[in-house]
Amino acid sequence: MEAVERGSTSGARSRVLEGYLMATLFYEPSTRTRLSFEAAMRRLGGEVLTTENAREFSSAAKGETLEDTIRTVEGYSDIIVLRHFESGAASRAAATADIPVINAGDGPGQHPTQALLDVYTIEREIGTLDGIKLGLVGDLANGRTVRSLAYLIAKYQNIKIYFVSPDVVKMKDDIKEYLTSQGVEWEESSDLLEVASKCDVIYQTRIQKERFGERIDLYEAARGKYIVDKKVLDVLPKHAVIMHPLPRLDEITVDVDSDPRAAYFRQAKNGLYIRMALLKLLLVGR
Repeated sequence: MEAVERGSTSGARSRVLEGYLMATLFYEPSTRTRLSFEAAMRRLGGEVLTTENAREFSSAAKGETLEDTIRTVEGYSDIIVLRHFESGAASRAAATADIPVINAGDGPGQHPTQALLDVYTIEREIGTLDGIKLGLVGDLANGRTVRSLAYLIAKYQNIKIYFVSPDVVKMKDDIKEYLTSQGVEWEESSDLLEVASKCDVIYQTRIQKERFGERIDLYEAARGKYIVDKKVLDVLPKHAVIMHPLPRLDEITVDVDSDPRAAYFRQAKNGLYIRMALLKLLLVGR
């Protein structure tokens, strides 16, 4: 029987990963992803080495390559969780390392563990994944969460996806082409209220200022165009849910939080469970 001890906040704590060490190597800011991975490792009995803002406070600031950093860090740990500002960085790290590397977000590329917790949340909230209508709203060009979710949800049956975004941050063609190749129906719309009235899930995202560089004019033009508020709640089906990968700025008004269809904080909590399962699977198997 698996040994457990009492945790200080939520019951039993496993020892299944006792003796294992996880390194979290984050080159971009994070709250939920980094802390949920660290909490997951500790709740399974493992230990954590952590680097927050590695872009400035690691040897990367001295010009060290990602590959050299990975080769060094793998000597200290059993698994690496990497967030990086460049698309494809996680693939480069995985090709370099002899230990597992988890992609915790690579620039505007992908965020696969977020997609896992998102589909888990949808199934728990709605009761099914097949046959759902999903509205992806906000920064679809730069949002790695919506890109990964679109890839993963395409594995289910009879999915329809609505893309709702300002023109400057529309979903990129690679995702649209992939969905088409998988037989997934998708549609672009400029009318959030109309889309919300049809959907089982509205997945809102923030406009990512950090991806615009010096083009602040484009950011300001996109920000605030699509907001989930009481008007959206009024047309949203009673069984539907509102999700958001967080952090939130002003794209969901705070008066939405009290509605039972607001699932984004439950969604964030689900990240702990998904990442616990993933760490156990990668380090000790099923």
